[in-house]
Amino acid sequence: MRFRHLLEKNDLGKKIFEEVGKVLQKKGLSLSKGTIVDATIISAPSSTKNKDGQRDPEMHQTRKGKQWYFGMKAHVGVDSKSKMIHSVVVTPANTADSKVMDQLLHGQETRVYGDQAYVGQREKIRAKAPKARDFTNRRCKWKGIVDMATVAKNGRKSSIRSRVEHSIGVIKRVFGFTKVRYRGLAKNANRLFVTAALANIFMARTTLAGAVRP
Repeated sequence: MRFRHLLEKNDLGKKIFEEVGKVLQKKGLSLSKGTIVDATIISAPSSTKNKDGQRDPEMHQTRKGKQWYFGMKAHVGVDSKSKMIHSVVVTPANTADSKVMDQLLHGQETRVYGDQAYVGQREKIRAKAPKARDFTNRRCKWKGIVDMATVAKNGRKSSIRSRVEHSIGVIKRVFGFTKVRYRGLAKNANRLFVTAALANIFMARTTLAGAVRP
Protein backbone atom coordinates (compact mmCIF):
# COMPACT_ATOMS: atom_id res chain seq x y z
CA MET A 1 0.00 0.00 0.00
CA ARG A 2 2.80 2.42 0.91
CA PHE A 3 4.68 1.60 -2.31
CA ARG A 4 1.56 2.27 -4.40
CA HIS A 5 1.07 5.59 -2.60
CA LEU A 6 4.64 6.60 -3.46
CA LEU A 7 4.08 5.66 -7.11
CA GLU A 8 0.99 7.87 -7.28
CA LYS A 9 2.41 10.78 -5.28
CA ASN A 10 5.52 11.07 -7.46
CA ASP A 11 3.79 10.21 -10.76
CA LEU A 12 6.19 7.30 -11.06
CA GLY A 13 3.91 5.19 -13.23
CA LYS A 14 4.31 7.63 -16.13
CA LYS A 15 8.04 7.98 -15.48
CA ILE A 16 8.49 4.20 -15.52
CA PHE A 17 6.56 4.01 -18.83
CA GLU A 18 8.73 6.72 -20.38
CA GLU A 19 11.98 5.20 -19.13
CA VAL A 20 11.08 1.75 -20.46
CA GLY A 21 10.34 3.38 -23.81
CA LYS A 22 13.79 5.00 -23.87
CA VAL A 23 15.49 1.70 -23.04
CA LEU A 24 13.60 -0.16 -25.76
CA GLN A 25 14.54 2.49 -28.30
CA LYS A 26 18.20 2.12 -27.35
CA LYS A 27 17.81 -1.61 -27.97
CA GLY A 28 16.76 -0.92 -31.54
CA LEU A 29 13.00 -0.56 -31.24
CA SER A 30 12.93 3.01 -32.49
CA LEU A 31 9.68 4.74 -33.37
CA SER A 32 8.67 4.59 -37.01
CA LYS A 33 6.85 7.33 -38.90
CA GLY A 34 3.42 5.81 -38.36
CA THR A 35 1.13 5.97 -35.32
CA ILE A 36 -2.13 4.13 -34.73
CA VAL A 37 -4.55 5.75 -32.28
CA ASP A 38 -7.29 3.87 -30.47
CA ALA A 39 -9.21 3.71 -27.21
CA THR A 40 -10.72 0.99 -25.07
CA ILE A 41 -13.17 1.09 -22.18
CA ILE A 42 -12.05 -0.18 -18.78
CA SER A 43 -15.07 -1.10 -16.68
CA ALA A 44 -15.70 0.18 -13.15
CA PRO A 45 -18.24 -1.06 -10.57
CA SER A 46 -21.60 0.58 -11.29
CA SER A 47 -23.21 -0.58 -8.05
CA THR A 48 -23.83 1.86 -5.19
CA LYS A 49 -23.60 -0.93 -2.63
CA ASN A 50 -20.35 0.24 -1.08
CA LYS A 51 -19.29 2.19 2.00
CA ASP A 52 -19.78 5.53 0.22
CA GLY A 53 -23.17 4.58 -1.16
CA GLN A 54 -22.35 5.97 -4.60
CA ARG A 55 -20.53 5.22 -7.84
CA ASP A 56 -17.09 6.63 -8.47
CA PRO A 57 -17.78 10.27 -9.50
CA GLU A 58 -14.71 10.32 -11.79
CA MET A 59 -16.02 7.42 -13.84
CA HIS A 60 -18.82 7.92 -16.36
CA GLN A 61 -21.29 6.02 -18.47
CA THR A 62 -21.15 5.72 -22.24
CA ARG A 63 -22.94 3.81 -24.96
CA LYS A 64 -21.15 1.60 -27.46
CA GLY A 65 -23.43 0.07 -30.02
CA LYS A 66 -26.53 -0.98 -28.14
CA GLN A 67 -24.77 -1.56 -24.82
CA TRP A 68 -24.00 0.83 -21.97
CA TYR A 69 -20.68 0.81 -20.09
CA PHE A 70 -19.54 2.55 -16.91
CA GLY A 71 -15.89 3.27 -16.22
CA MET A 72 -12.90 5.00 -17.78
CA LYS A 73 -11.33 5.03 -21.21
CA ALA A 74 -7.71 4.15 -21.97
CA HIS A 75 -6.43 5.99 -25.06
CA VAL A 76 -3.20 4.78 -26.66
CA GLY A 77 -0.83 5.80 -29.41
CA VAL A 78 0.91 2.75 -30.91
CA ASP A 79 3.81 2.52 -33.33
CA SER A 80 2.47 1.14 -36.61
CA LYS A 81 5.54 -1.03 -37.20
CA SER A 82 6.62 -2.42 -33.82
CA LYS A 83 3.21 -2.17 -32.05
CA MET A 84 4.96 -0.50 -29.13
CA ILE A 85 2.75 1.81 -27.04
CA HIS A 86 4.37 5.24 -26.98
CA SER A 87 1.51 7.37 -25.60
CA VAL A 88 -1.20 6.84 -22.97
CA VAL A 89 -4.08 9.08 -21.86
CA VAL A 90 -6.84 8.26 -19.36
CA THR A 91 -10.29 9.90 -19.39
CA PRO A 92 -13.82 9.14 -18.21
CA ALA A 93 -15.53 6.63 -20.52
CA ASN A 94 -17.81 9.25 -22.08
CA THR A 95 -14.92 11.29 -23.52
CA ALA A 96 -14.86 11.23 -27.32
CA ASP A 97 -11.86 9.35 -28.72
CA SER A 98 -10.90 12.24 -30.98
CA LYS A 99 -10.74 14.77 -28.12
CA VAL A 100 -7.31 13.59 -26.96
CA MET A 101 -5.99 12.49 -30.35
CA ASP A 102 -3.19 15.07 -30.47
CA GLN A 103 -1.89 13.86 -27.10
CA LEU A 104 -1.31 10.41 -28.61
CA LEU A 105 1.06 11.60 -31.35
CA HIS A 106 4.81 12.03 -30.86
CA GLY A 107 5.03 14.71 -33.55
CA GLN A 108 7.34 13.07 -36.09
CA GLU A 109 4.67 11.00 -37.85
CA THR A 110 4.13 10.94 -41.57
CA ARG A 111 1.04 8.72 -41.27
CA VAL A 112 -1.71 8.51 -38.64
CA TYR A 113 -4.16 5.60 -38.55
CA GLY A 114 -7.41 5.29 -36.63
CA ASP A 115 -10.99 4.07 -36.93
CA GLN A 116 -13.96 6.25 -37.85
CA ALA A 117 -14.09 7.74 -34.35
CA TYR A 118 -11.19 9.97 -35.46
CA VAL A 119 -12.64 11.16 -38.76
CA GLY A 120 -12.42 14.88 -39.45
CA GLN A 121 -9.38 15.51 -37.23
CA ARG A 122 -6.96 16.51 -39.99
CA GLU A 123 -6.26 19.96 -38.54
CA LYS A 124 -5.54 18.50 -35.10
CA ILE A 125 -3.15 15.98 -36.67
CA ARG A 126 -1.31 18.63 -38.67
CA ALA A 127 -1.00 20.90 -35.62
CA LYS A 128 0.86 18.20 -33.67
CA ALA A 129 2.58 16.39 -36.55
CA PRO A 130 2.95 18.81 -39.51
CA LYS A 131 4.28 16.16 -41.91
CA ALA A 132 1.60 13.58 -41.13
CA ARG A 133 -1.03 12.40 -43.58
CA ASP A 134 -4.45 11.45 -42.27
CA PHE A 135 -5.00 7.72 -42.83
CA THR A 136 -7.95 7.37 -40.47
CA ASN A 137 -10.93 5.43 -41.81
CA ARG A 138 -13.65 7.41 -43.57
CA ARG A 139 -17.39 7.00 -43.32
CA CYS A 140 -18.49 4.88 -46.25
CA LYS A 141 -22.28 5.19 -45.96
CA TRP A 142 -24.25 8.35 -46.68
CA LYS A 143 -28.05 8.53 -46.82
CA GLY A 144 -28.24 4.78 -47.15
CA ILE A 145 -25.79 4.60 -50.04
CA VAL A 146 -22.52 2.69 -49.54
CA ASP A 147 -19.43 4.03 -51.29
CA MET A 148 -17.57 0.85 -52.25
CA ALA A 149 -14.39 2.77 -53.14
CA THR A 150 -14.23 4.11 -49.58
CA VAL A 151 -14.95 0.63 -48.22
CA ALA A 152 -11.95 -0.70 -50.16
CA LYS A 153 -9.69 2.13 -48.93
CA ASN A 154 -10.80 1.55 -45.34
CA GLY A 155 -9.99 -2.13 -45.72
CA ARG A 156 -6.43 -1.37 -46.78
CA LYS A 157 -5.96 1.08 -43.91
CA SER A 158 -7.44 -1.40 -41.42
CA SER A 159 -4.81 -3.99 -42.31
CA ILE A 160 -2.38 -1.69 -40.50
CA ARG A 161 -4.79 -0.11 -38.01
CA SER A 162 -5.75 -3.52 -36.61
CA ARG A 163 -2.24 -3.92 -35.17
CA VAL A 164 -3.27 -1.72 -32.25
CA GLU A 165 -5.64 -4.49 -31.13
CA HIS A 166 -2.65 -6.67 -30.29
CA SER A 167 -1.17 -3.99 -28.01
CA ILE A 168 -4.49 -3.42 -26.23
CA GLY A 169 -5.00 -7.18 -26.05
CA VAL A 170 -1.73 -7.62 -24.16
CA ILE A 171 -2.81 -5.00 -21.62
CA LYS A 172 -6.18 -6.67 -21.10
CA ARG A 173 -5.59 -10.39 -21.60
CA VAL A 174 -1.97 -10.89 -20.58
CA PHE A 175 -1.89 -8.43 -17.69
CA GLY A 176 -5.58 -8.57 -16.80
CA PHE A 177 -6.36 -4.85 -16.94
CA THR A 178 -10.04 -5.26 -17.85
CA LYS A 179 -11.47 -3.52 -14.77
CA VAL A 180 -10.41 -0.60 -12.63
CA ARG A 181 -8.85 -1.55 -9.31
CA TYR A 182 -9.11 1.78 -7.50
CA ARG A 183 -11.43 4.76 -7.21
CA GLY A 184 -10.50 7.84 -9.18
CA LEU A 185 -8.76 8.34 -12.53
CA ALA A 186 -5.31 9.21 -11.19
CA LYS A 187 -4.73 5.93 -9.36
CA ASN A 188 -5.93 3.86 -12.28
CA ALA A 189 -3.91 5.96 -14.75
CA ASN A 190 -0.80 5.23 -12.71
CA ARG A 191 -1.56 1.52 -12.94
CA LEU A 192 -2.21 1.81 -16.69
CA PHE A 193 1.16 3.47 -17.34
CA VAL A 194 2.96 0.67 -15.50
CA THR A 195 0.91 -1.97 -17.33
CA ALA A 196 1.66 -0.35 -20.70
CA ALA A 197 5.37 -0.44 -19.86
CA LEU A 198 5.09 -4.15 -19.02
CA ALA A 199 3.12 -4.74 -22.22
CA ASN A 200 5.91 -3.15 -24.27
CA ILE A 201 8.51 -5.35 -22.60
CA PHE A 202 6.32 -8.40 -23.22
CA MET A 203 5.85 -7.57 -26.92
CA ALA A 204 9.58 -6.88 -27.34
CA ARG A 205 10.73 -9.98 -25.44
CA THR A 206 11.93 -11.86 -28.55
CA THR A 207 13.90 -8.88 -29.83
CA LEU A 208 15.36 -8.21 -26.40
CA ALA A 209 16.37 -11.85 -25.98
CA GLY A 210 18.22 -11.70 -29.29
CA ALA A 211 19.96 -8.49 -28.28
CA VAL A 212 21.58 -10.02 -25.20
CA ARG A 213 22.80 -13.25 -26.78
CA PRO A 214 26.61 -13.66 -26.73
